[in-house]
Amino acid sequence: MQTYNMHEAKTQLSRLVEKASKGESFVIAKAGKSMVKVVALETPEVSQQKRFGFLSGQIRVPDDFNTMAADEIAALFEGRL
Repeated sequence: MQTYNMHEAKTQLSRLVEKASKGESFVIAKAGKSMVKVVALETPEVSQQKRFGFLSGQIRVPDDFNTMAADEIAALFEGRL
């Protein structure tokens, strides 16, 4: 992510706003310390991005999942198959 100092951000505000509106976020720093992150308004908040559970209720994991095919796996490791 690109970082701009306060002076650069002031002098190039129009260009930076256009960049952010296209989905390119950036950081504005003051005296080398990051102050703000600029993102487009349409960018979903991190809390809105659903990562886990999108197939909730659609998939069933068997109760014996952790022990399925244990005998076959042991036989492969022991060279019996």
